[in-house]
Amino acid sequence: MPNSKTIAVAMSGGVDSSAVAALLCEQGHNVVGLTLQLWNQRRLAGHEGMPESVQGRCCSIDDVYDARRVAETLGIPYYVVNQEKRFEDDVVRPFVSEYLSGRTPIPCSLCNNHLKFDQLLITARQIGADLLATGHYARNQLDERTGRWVLKRPADRAKDQTYFLFGLTQEQLSRTRFPLGEMRKPEVREEARRAGLRLFEKPDSQEICFIPGGDYKKFLDAYLAEQGEEFPDTAGELVTTTGEVVGTHGGIHNFTVGQRKGLGVATGSPLYVLEIRGDQHQVVVGGGDELFSRTLRAKAVNWIAIDDLRAPMRVQAKIRHRHEAADAVLEKIGNNEVLAMFDQPQRAITPGQAVVFYDGDVVVGGGWIT
Repeated sequence: MPNSKTIAVAMSGGVDSSAVAALLCEQGHNVVGLTLQLWNQRRLAGHEGMPESVQGRCCSIDDVYDARRVAETLGIPYYVVNQEKRFEDDVVRPFVSEYLSGRTPIPCSLCNNHLKFDQLLITARQIGADLLATGHYARNQLDERTGRWVLKRPADRAKDQTYFLFGLTQEQLSRTRFPLGEMRKPEVREEARRAGLRLFEKPDSQEICFIPGGDYKKFLDAYLAEQGEEFPDTAGELVTTTGEVVGTHGGIHNFTVGQRKGLGVATGSPLYVLEIRGDQHQVVVGGGDELFSRTLRAKAVNWIAIDDLRAPMRVQAKIRHRHEAADAVLEKIGNNEVLAMFDQPQRAITPGQAVVFYDGDVVVGGGWIT
């Protein structure tokens, strides 16, 4: 990147974004630090079984303090942008609604797609910044042949975050930079150490910011109680694919596709959750071999490498963050809806999760599994 640009850096208080700010300062840019305040970490602490501690979660108040200290060390302006209400409206409430309907949403993708990049780019414009830089492990560049900005996997494949960025628009990609795209994590920590940042050994955040310990059930209990809303009664039947009732359950929110434990049914062979029928309050169970499927449908597809799908296309489709992308053929079946047909059956395709389509290292696009 040429010198003399004003660049806003999305500072989370972690090593990655802090190293980005240090790198850009070294390169001679005018750097401004921005942190989004998204969730009051102490809001539900200790409520209805929720833990008192908020350690280890992304976007915590401690992370805000860390980001401010990094900005002070680097001598750059720093601002905290409060977006708690929008985060609750656009991320938390949809998460609660989806989960209570029997789907398994991804809050981090919702946050990136509908809030973080949108709001940070708005704020960057307001402070006169030409670009926004983040600590995501990804690469983007302009494809001169097509005139489109493309999103690509990073050099450090173990840290690849493109799965969570599939919703970025062409305008957002054109104004965003990922300086860590060619780096590996040890190099990033070394950059932070060399810049005199005391957090260079800080562990990565492992938890969703508003769900400590990953216990969705406890969060739902606490959140609905705080809102004065009754927990909906979604108790119903455990059924097989043939419709045989083999048991009952206390609520569809207790289950996810692929789950084996906690079904409360004793049979001669292991049973797994195959499907959740939210409208009927039914949880469909069956053998492990029945978890595999060769097709999925996705809606609200965002195309990146192409402007639209005009003919069947071979891709590698990733149905979970840790899933090894599998060969498939995409066909358009509606407005921003596609059918993916896998060469080999895939395990536990889960409604509510994202599916991201790749052509090698390039992100073709992605959408939400229905």
